[in-house]
Amino acid sequence: MIIRIKELLTGAGVLSIEGTTELEIGKICFDSRQVTPGSLFAAVRGTSADGHQFVQKAAETGAVAIVCEEYPAVMQDGVTYIKVENSAEALGVIASNFYGNPSDKLRLTGVTGTNGKTTVATLLFRLFEELGYKAGLISTVENYIHNTVVPSTHTTPDPISLNQLLAEMVDAGCDYCFMEVSSHAVVQHRISGLKFAGGVFTNLTHDHLDFHKTFRAYLEAKKGFFDGLGKDAFALVNADDKNGAVMLQNTGAWQKTYALKNMGDFKAKIIENELSGLLLDIEGQEVWFKLVGSFNAYNLLAVYGTALLLEQDKAKVLTVLSRLTGAEGRFDYVIAPSGIMGIVDFAHTPDAVQNVLSTIHDIRKGTEQVITIIGCGGDRDKTKRPVMAQVACDWSDKVILTSDNPRSEDPQEIIREMEAGISPENKRKALTITDRREAIKTACHFAKPGDIILLAGKGHEKYQEIKGVKYPFDDKKILIEQLYQNS
Repeated sequence: MIIRIKELLTGAGVLSIEGTTELEIGKICFDSRQVTPGSLFAAVRGTSADGHQFVQKAAETGAVAIVCEEYPAVMQDGVTYIKVENSAEALGVIASNFYGNPSDKLRLTGVTGTNGKTTVATLLFRLFEELGYKAGLISTVENYIHNTVVPSTHTTPDPISLNQLLAEMVDAGCDYCFMEVSSHAVVQHRISGLKFAGGVFTNLTHDHLDFHKTFRAYLEAKKGFFDGLGKDAFALVNADDKNGAVMLQNTGAWQKTYALKNMGDFKAKIIENELSGLLLDIEGQEVWFKLVGSFNAYNLLAVYGTALLLEQDKAKVLTVLSRLTGAEGRFDYVIAPSGIMGIVDFAHTPDAVQNVLSTIHDIRKGTEQVITIIGCGGDRDKTKRPVMAQVACDWSDKVILTSDNPRSEDPQEIIREMEAGISPENKRKALTITDRREAIKTACHFAKPGDIILLAGKGHEKYQEIKGVKYPFDDKKILIEQLYQNS
């Protein structure tokens, strides 16, 4: 793809230009190591490095255009320097222009919130595919271009990868795309330049304070997504979450709500909540769904509301939704021949852990033990560690504290920080086994027929990250192996 500099700069917030804008660009990048002759290099200020330090290197490697917030002391002949207010924001717009503004040619819906993003986005993708459309999915678990799987590395990709993915969806004939929008993506301007048909807010609880520092900053990041929606878009929020109203404060979008408890534009009531599924009354119609738990009642209602806002037929939507299952690693359960149930869930926040355990509490018969295996990720928000351990102990009969993805941290230190949150009366419930495989094996050994084992934290992930290395590790596969060995 070849495009002239001036065609890339529309809407990019250009302050001044040194050089010609008639040069042709064959590639855009923000990593100087990826620069090739004929590239445009955007000097973005990141969390670990400032791209302005690599402007000279980019020019020497062959970049013919440099986007920056301040000009370098020495400018190279033959290179066009473009000064902008915010390089990260400009990069999003430039990337969109480079790939032909693909979000203008799709009905793109963003889903944000602490919990439920993956399930809502995945269900929307499957729903629209079942309704006969070609759709795209951008999620934590995996990305889809219609029926082609594209590996996922981030909840929301960088703006160049994101626009390339959207362009491929347009080329494949996709009509819709559903994507998770992380708080990091909003703050880092990864979604700048995109046109959204709508945005969905699930809920907001304690998470990512390692990055945002305060809950208020985390909330403002989520709100920023809705602030940026256009007048012709919709904003659908959970009215049962007090932060739902905050999301709508400054949006110019068409405002809609969904709720189980409060008044909402889309309303549902849980009639039955069992291991086999949910019976919901959605706007006067009773429908049985395969998903389990009150948190999934919210997810289903969000999907239903979104589909209707995208002008789909109510009866068809409910019929298809009733057949769908959840995303991988989200209340993903298996029952062994012994009658022991194993549940794998991505729950990695205090609220998510409580949600899944309260769901187990609702569907248990009353005599079974609930054994929870739980850890916390390294190099992430430390303040939630003691809270997660306490929540697990409050809602379980036995808890095994173990390693999650320790990353660069000492796994035993992470566990010690979790142990600090356990109340004296819950100490007797807790056991520490640092090795995750051994923890799963021990839980299966403890369990008796009818008992329920919750393996929380990693969900769909197929690795365990230790000291910068991702080792193969599949929670569900290992849990099944151990359950059947003990049957």
